[in-house]
Amino acid sequence: MAVLPVPLPSAKMAAVEKRRPAVAPAANFADSGRTSVSQAAAAAESEEDFLRQVGVTEMLRAALLKVLETRPEEPIAFLAHYFENMGLRSPANGGAGEPPGQLLLQQQRLGRALWHLRLAHHSQRTAFNNNVSVAYECLSASGRKKKPGLDGRTYSELLKRVCRDGGAPEEVVAPLLRKIQCRDHEAVPLGIFRAGMLSCFVLLEFVARAGALFQLLEDPGLAVADRRVGQAVLDTLEGALGAGDLAAAPTHYLEAGSRLGPDSLAHALDRAATGRRPSAPMAREEFLEKAAALFIAKVKPVG
Repeated sequence: MAVLPVPLPSAKMAAVEKRRPAVAPAANFADSGRTSVSQAAAAAESEEDFLRQVGVTEMLRAALLKVLETRPEEPIAFLAHYFENMGLRSPANGGAGEPPGQLLLQQQRLGRALWHLRLAHHSQRTAFNNNVSVAYECLSASGRKKKPGLDGRTYSELLKRVCRDGGAPEEVVAPLLRKIQCRDHEAVPLGIFRAGMLSCFVLLEFVARAGALFQLLEDPGLAVADRRVGQAVLDTLEGALGAGDLAAAPTHYLEAGSRLGPDSLAHALDRAATGRRPSAPMAREEFLEKAAALFIAKVKPVG
């Protein structure tokens, strides 16, 4: 049998083989994978560096810490207000981007300071002191032609805003403001600022508790209380406050007022009921003013 000749590859087939892509070695796949992973890691690191350099990382961290510190009922709304009211925290923002009206800028800073002051109750001592420091920084921000610091005019205006927004009658809080205000040109240090803010907030709560007490004494139909009864309660309250230390913090006097138990009040009411003389009525405003005067007498004046 004759052996058939083996056909040689034609020129066309050789051209097709030349155009077919070569299979890369397995090692090349591994190198490519390591390269892509390293590039992704470098990109992520670059993004983190960018956020850190522009201050976003620290800003978000501070916001989350504030949420944990305050624990608001609506955290999302709280964060929205937080970012909305932090625009003038930095002194640099009072310069190039300063609004045309200095009064507008001042009102913006007062609003932001008030917002921070209301974030925590004064009984939460650490959180309240931190917020007081932030409010002080808001008001101490300087512009291009103004040195950093807080003057007496701004400090006094903030005291008035705190008391007015607290709903206390003006004649009730006016004696306190006269004791803790500073002169317009005076520089107000942080310690004075903190003591003044604390005194205002404690007075507002003290007056609110006094109002609730008067509501128990008043005649619902006449909206007045018997003067003997009202004065007896005020005398008992004065005795509770007088037992405190003259150098005590304002919150201590609030606690002293809270120690008026049912027994002491009942004794005062019984003592007032034994009086034979006719008694004139005592209005709510008079009772609140006299109760506030007992607290204000314990507050140390500025200077």
